[in-house]
Amino acid sequence: MPEPAPNAANGARPDTRVPKRQVVLYPDPVLRRKAQPVKAVDSSIRELVEDMFLLMDLEEGAGLAAPQVGESLRIFVTGTHERGVPRKAYINPVFVELGGDFESMDEGCLSLPEIRGSVRRPTQVTIRALDIDGREFTETSSDFSARVWQHEFDHLEGVLIIDKMSPLDRLRVRRAVKDLKAAADGDA
Repeated sequence: MPEPAPNAANGARPDTRVPKRQVVLYPDPVLRRKAQPVKAVDSSIRELVEDMFLLMDLEEGAGLAAPQVGESLRIFVTGTHERGVPRKAYINPVFVELGGDFESMDEGCLSLPEIRGSVRRPTQVTIRALDIDGREFTETSSDFSARVWQHEFDHLEGVLIIDKMSPLDRLRVRRAVKDLKAAADGDA
């Protein structure tokens, strides 16, 4: 697994590698598709994961799912030291258990720039996935990682925060969502 990208904040040289992909913006159809399972963790998957880490760091995200870079595969990566989320790849993830109380928290999404809203999610999550070497692992979290896992997993199901945010927030961001659609139509 790649190490965290060095940056000026931790006194290391900046990472000069450039991602091969870009973040896909709403309303790109790949964001609404249910992603396909990864058949084998091979060099092409490892390359995709490395690129996703680079892009996540560049965009300062807490996580990034493969559909967000145009790849309809069941992969997401996480990692933000500010919030204690470990830097890790999750390949073919499944939730073993969702529990605890439901908690609302403001969420944003790299594929929906400038759009934020309150999303209710369970606070306790157990997830099972493959790592970058194809080994199965299981983790449980009741901290910010649990929320990040659920947000990124939603992307693998074709679900976005605009589908899950409170009705009031949905109304509040309606114009910004229309603007993203109009910008995409202008690119066509």
